[in-house]
Amino acid sequence: MKHQSTVWMTVAAFIVAALTMFSPAIKAADVPDSEQASKLLSEAKTIAFQLKEDAETMESFTRSNAGWESHATAIMQIKEHVNALERQAGKLKDAKNTASPWQKTAIDRITPFLDELEGYTSAVIEHINKHPKLLTTPEYKDYLEANADNAGDLAAMIGDFVDYGRTKQRFQSLTDKLEVPAR
Repeated sequence: MKHQSTVWMTVAAFIVAALTMFSPAIKAADVPDSEQASKLLSEAKTIAFQLKEDAETMESFTRSNAGWESHATAIMQIKEHVNALERQAGKLKDAKNTASPWQKTAIDRITPFLDELEGYTSAVIEHINKHPKLLTTPEYKDYLEANADNAGDLAAMIGDFVDYGRTKQRFQSLTDKLEVPAR
């Protein structure tokens, strides 16, 4: 009975060691971060936070008597930020083959947000063009709120990835400085 228990413990230890050795998470940690992807993500963060601020400002127009001209000016600024982020996303996609796994995840998650932002932004522009005097309708307010929420979520997500990359880099720097064994 004792021999059988020892055999099972040895087998279990071997399985744990094998899983640890071949774990994709550990292998992913061995892939260095791309400096280019990190730089592009930082730039995307800046644009996304500008977009967030403009979208929140425009959404606040629903609680004031801002004229259609103010709405038109604000949505064009938002459209410029969305276009800038789309260009940045294109650069990130071009850099994806040299990116680390977490950077690839960040790149993949940006596009769905941009697609949604593009849709809401287009809907706001269309509404202003067709109904410049009807800027208090529930539908229009919903577009502005959705745009602000989506822009905020995108900015937070990109910001979190950039923060993760910086923290990971700092951790690696300290690991090297303190000569802590990797495993």
